[in-house]
Amino acid sequence: MSAFAQHLEDYLRLRRALGHQLADSHRLLPRFVTYLDAIEASTITVEVALAWVQQPDAIPSSSVWRRRMTAVRGFARHVSGIDPATEVPPLGLVTFQQRWRPPFIYSDGDVVALMAAVPRLIPTPLRAATFQTMIGVLAATGMRVGEAIALRRADTDLAEGVIVVRNTKFNKSRELPLDPTTIEALGAYAAIRDRLVPTPSSPTFFVSRKGTPVIYTDFGEKFRKLVRASGVGTASPLPARVHDLRHSFAVNTLIRWYRDGEDVGALLPRLSTYLGHLSPGYTYWYLSAAPELLGLAAARLERRSER
Repeated sequence: MSAFAQHLEDYLRLRRALGHQLADSHRLLPRFVTYLDAIEASTITVEVALAWVQQPDAIPSSSVWRRRMTAVRGFARHVSGIDPATEVPPLGLVTFQQRWRPPFIYSDGDVVALMAAVPRLIPTPLRAATFQTMIGVLAATGMRVGEAIALRRADTDLAEGVIVVRNTKFNKSRELPLDPTTIEALGAYAAIRDRLVPTPSSPTFFVSRKGTPVIYTDFGEKFRKLVRASGVGTASPLPARVHDLRHSFAVNTLIRWYRDGEDVGALLPRLSTYLGHLSPGYTYWYLSAAPELLGLAAARLERRSER
């Protein structure tokens, strides 16, 4: 283990002990350390940090460079207490202009097409079952990808039809009641998983062929290939992204409530809780995500004003 790798292990252990989630740091900093070792850097400098942050697999208008620099800055601050020659990158060195991007709204047919494309791209039985079921669960529950990956067997009660999503974004936990079809799909996956990997090394519900947790980046990469292979979103100016499954769940739920004549204002806190938002205000953002939803909301408002 290199000196930088040891420093990183100590840094992550210390931050976790202080209660930090470290999602970006845990994912990005090992790559930064690999880069430092590859160029045989003896210390962290602003020049070296900037060179890694601005590698060509990201565009300046995205938030990728900023997230990388934030992770590196925290690590450099830690290392500076060990090596005084360490340079901590200053704030404002990397900036980006955040732009709101409308989500792609998946139809039921789009989700079916994605799941149908899985066996063609992923012939391994367990891996195919894992990807198919995860896509279905994301579409059916609006869970975040990281929440589905971290879901534990002990928190999946198929007999009661409820899963518990623990300590996720904003350090919130919540219970999600499931539709019977979702319960059936999860039960079918569990049977395949237990038959093919009877002694997994991970307590997570979804596992790899080796019995380890699903890797976030691998899932994202395969999802993009499935989108291309299935033709989902081909006619849309908006590329279909995996996180748009969450947006689609929220939008489609709101559309169904409006069509059924439900009191959306009264029900919105339930959807907010189900999605794990801090407050219904965050959920209102989805009202602008689809023209149909916006039209339904405007029509109801107009009818009320006429009364």
